[in-house]
Amino acid sequence: HLLIEDVPGVGKTMLAKSMARSIDCSFRRIQFTPDLLPTDITGVNVFNQERGDFEFKPGAIFANIVLGDEINRASPKTQSALLESMEERQVTIDTVTYQLGMPFMVIATQNPIEHEGTYPLPEAQLDRFMMRLSIGYPGPDAEASILESHGISSTLETISSVTDAPGVAEMIMMARTVHVAQSLRRYIVEISGATRKHPDVYLGASPRASIMLLRAARAMAAFEGRDYVIPDDIKELVVPVMAHRMIVAADAAMNGRTAGAVLAELLREVPVPVRGTA
Repeated sequence: HLLIEDVPGVGKTMLAKSMARSIDCSFRRIQFTPDLLPTDITGVNVFNQERGDFEFKPGAIFANIVLGDEINRASPKTQSALLESMEERQVTIDTVTYQLGMPFMVIATQNPIEHEGTYPLPEAQLDRFMMRLSIGYPGPDAEASILESHGISSTLETISSVTDAPGVAEMIMMARTVHVAQSLRRYIVEISGATRKHPDVYLGASPRASIMLLRAARAMAAFEGRDYVIPDDIKELVVPVMAHRMIVAADAAMNGRTAGAVLAELLREVPVPVRGTA
């Protein structure tokens, strides 16, 4: 699952929609608002008068790719409705469990600047996202290109699917076979352990963070056409995978210290495994 966090107008929702359109699979968008109910996401049992029993009406979560736009505008109760789905890929309604499709991915966006009318995601919810990304402002040439193409045609209409749901599931299984040397597994553990001991960190990276970093590194290696992970795969993904799972101590945060800065420091301090070690 992916959390895209950035200021308004840089293309968070556009990126999420583009990713969904590139895969030929079921797609649902949820516009999170304060009045959104948990049953709008998971579904609800409705009484069928003709049959005289209850019938389950699936919610918006029943899709291969779910876009949660402005997720921090929903109430904590509604946000928590995503927890079971994101972790276990299933929904439980009135003691009945419904399995979600494969693949299942939640792409959520949020604006970190506005605070009025928003509800910050709790740590348990943030921990469900494999990565948190920030798009940032485009460079001058890229922004000029955006202006040139604006109004000529819809960017989304030019995007066609390059794979389908079974293809994505196959790629996921292939990534799980990528070899990770024991020394690199230990490297991940040492980075996680260092976050828990750092004086500027109140809450360090959990074992789940180590697992997500391992999975992300395997996917990066597969994307690069390799069947093995190298240290650079891990170093490149440490901040996107771990920063949102950490809480910086209050004193350090008041001094402008961020989780990303702490991780960058730890990457310089934790010894990198040398080539050839098992």
